[in-house]
Amino acid sequence: MSLPQDHLIKLEEFYKMREETDKLIEYIDGNVFMSPSPSTKHQRVSSRLHVKLFHFLEGKSCEVFPAPFDIELHRENMEGNKIIIPDLSVICDKSGLTENRYVGAPALIMEILSPSNQSHDLVFKLNLYMQYGVREYWIINPMLNTIQAYVLDSEGQYQQLDVLKEKGILKSAVLEGLEVSLEEIF
Repeated sequence: MSLPQDHLIKLEEFYKMREETDKLIEYIDGNVFMSPSPSTKHQRVSSRLHVKLFHFLEGKSCEVFPAPFDIELHRENMEGNKIIIPDLSVICDKSGLTENRYVGAPALIMEILSPSNQSHDLVFKLNLYMQYGVREYWIINPMLNTIQAYVLDSEGQYQQLDVLKEKGILKSAVLEGLEVSLEEIF
């Protein structure tokens, strides 16, 4: 959910809003987006994926960060401020890590859908992550037990890597060797 378009706010106002609420809110070019409280199933799926990624990445150069952790999307020649809170972010270029957030584009972002945020994650964030060079994007739907995965091609466009429902194994294109079994996640 966002504030009306005619009510754009400055970044400083956004940070003040953050101090005054315990809700998860994101900031994209003056618009504030509020994330819904996650469901029990959402949290189970998130926890299972986080554990899987944590163990897979142990001893490797990449690291997984679960929500709430700010990602300030940044790419040369791109303007505006985009502060998002993905459900799971895998960061391989750690030069963008600061005390409170990551500045740049994670290698992999996973978003877990809720009934009220489906179009935001399926359309808006898909395009946003593609523009900023997030190399792989997974959209997990715990209501339908599906995962859609997208990977950037050589021209910077997302191509569908896979779509799985209820069963099967999804293999990451970016994290070599990462395989996720849907039966273990849902």
